[in-house]
Amino acid sequence: MMEIQHFTFNPFQENTYLLINEKKDCIIIDPGCYFEEERKQLLTYIEKEGLKVTRLLNTHCHIDHIFGNRLVVKTYGVGLEIHPQDKIVLDRSPEIGKMYNIPFEPSPEPVRFLEDGEKILFGDDELEVLLTPGHSPGSVCFYSAGQQILIGGDVLFYQSIGRTDLPGGSHQTLINSIQQKLFVLPDEVRVYPGHGQSTTIGFEKRHNPFLQ
Repeated sequence: MMEIQHFTFNPFQENTYLLINEKKDCIIIDPGCYFEEERKQLLTYIEKEGLKVTRLLNTHCHIDHIFGNRLVVKTYGVGLEIHPQDKIVLDRSPEIGKMYNIPFEPSPEPVRFLEDGEKILFGDDELEVLLTPGHSPGSVCFYSAGQQILIGGDVLFYQSIGRTDLPGGSHQTLINSIQQKLFVLPDEVRVYPGHGQSTTIGFEKRHNPFLQ
């Protein structure tokens, strides 16, 4: 059984996720810690729980999801993994940070690229990478069929969807991603998004005003 721990970080109120298995292995997804106290909170939790960080994954590379990439890489010696279509977003992130007047340590380069459909083994559990572009060119979600959970990034929210007015965004592409990749999953699947509260696939099928 995987445990999910989450923190809400930075001025954009981004959700950072830790996936933890029985062996205390830990995958960090979208470390958004920006302020010193947020960075300390993340490191202290990992140390206190005796976790071994094994991977660093980004659902996508908008700045609020990558503020802590360098910290995680430097502290735990893991390499960043992203989808190749989001490399352009990663490359532009320092200038975007300056635009928002939120300077940050640039993210390290990825050590490998994720592929649509690839399986990430995590102890007895498995995560499938789902390519779901639209919010950004290389947005991905991480799906555990065994536990019926989805770490969804900024694709699908509680009664909302990701914004598509940023460079590389496309409203129709995002709608297609949700309909073709997420709404084919079981209704019971719980979605843990990049912002706000969790939801389920079934609830969003019935109640999301953007998808009716």
